[in-house]
Amino acid sequence: MAEVLERALRDRSAEGEAASVLVGTALNDDDQVFVEHWCLEVGTRAVPGSSLLGLAGLCLGHAARRFGRLGDGALALAQSLAARAEADPSDVDGRALDGYDDVRSFLHLW
Repeated sequence: MAEVLERALRDRSAEGEAASVLVGTALNDDDQVFVEHWCLEVGTRAVPGSSLLGLAGLCLGHAARRFGRLGDGALALAQSLAARAEADPSDVDGRALDGYDDVRSFLHLW
């Protein structure tokens, strides 16, 4: 899993496989620290315009729903990706907005 994500962060042609891996991890892995770590890695290291940026935000929403909490770094990243998506959808796609909506809803941040 880590190898697939690392490869995608170096080579955008591997983003499709990495997307499946990241979503699968966010939806199925029971280790919150591990899930957040990889969302943070992808969400901070993917290049602007990468589809993985919006997906990292969406996956943080999944993590918030599943675990009922997020670490400070993960929460800050979810907010940042959503703000970037709102400002420029060609930078970060709208899935980051959906993820941040989930974060706010499941963590009662309204």
